[in-house]
Amino acid sequence: MLNRPASILVPCCLAATWLVWGSTYLVIKFALVSFAPYVLSGMRYLTAGTALLVFARWRGSPWPSWRQTRNAALIGFLMLTVGNGLTCVAEKTLPSGATALIVAVTPLMAVVINHFLGTRSTLIEAVGIVCGMVGIGIMNFDSSLAGDPRAAGLMGIACLSWALASAIIRRIALPEGAMSSAVQMIAGGLISLPLALIIGERFPASPTWGSVAALAYLSVFGSIIAYSAFVWLLRNVRPALATSSSYVNPVVALLLGTVFLNEAVTWPLVAGITIILVGMVLISRGGRG
Repeated sequence: MLNRPASILVPCCLAATWLVWGSTYLVIKFALVSFAPYVLSGMRYLTAGTALLVFARWRGSPWPSWRQTRNAALIGFLMLTVGNGLTCVAEKTLPSGATALIVAVTPLMAVVINHFLGTRSTLIEAVGIVCGMVGIGIMNFDSSLAGDPRAAGLMGIACLSWALASAIIRRIALPEGAMSSAVQMIAGGLISLPLALIIGERFPASPTWGSVAALAYLSVFGSIIAYSAFVWLLRNVRPALATSSSYVNPVVALLLGTVFLNEAVTWPLVAGITIILVGMVLISRGGRG
């Protein structure tokens, strides 16, 4: 059972991962106008991780052990270098809403991996997961995923890497509190930037103000706030609930596309959103106790 302060953190952290991360798919599009994918990912996480490290040390967090640092670096590589980095690559050609739709398979992958690692989902959680997948499938009729099979394949690798990290994060020793997120982000950034240079990406000479603002939003809200919230959820609630943002993010991403890109809201979209919300309620209730 969670204590009262922790139980209050659950809805706050869920709101951060659901709403903030849902908006990042659109914001990444703005950032990619000037920044190459791995340059963007590396700068985002190195900046955010360094700021969070300074904050953690200011609050008195101890330096992590070598074992904790190594484990946190592994999570940072899987989630941020592979997971987020390939997402940025895919968004060069895929619509932001379509990208978010593909990411919705992550909770299912995480549950399957956790099943083989010994964590069984409850029946209610399983029904909720099925509802989420059905809702995503219905919404898919309203979104264009046609075009680049390579980008869709990269997103599949990104989702698998994220799900694997989500499954093992509770089974390894990590730094405590904000220090854990800080080390993960610094590691992800330090791996992503050299990788960007190796694959031929370069820093923009004159980035647009819109791209710079998008990078700042991704660093502060998408990384420091939402990523830290996600890491806390992974270590304190059941995997299905912790990764439920992957179901809600497409809803937010598509609604933002409607507002900013004048995309029509059709019946498949409304029906899909409704079923996804039902699935979220079931996953939330199924993880109690």
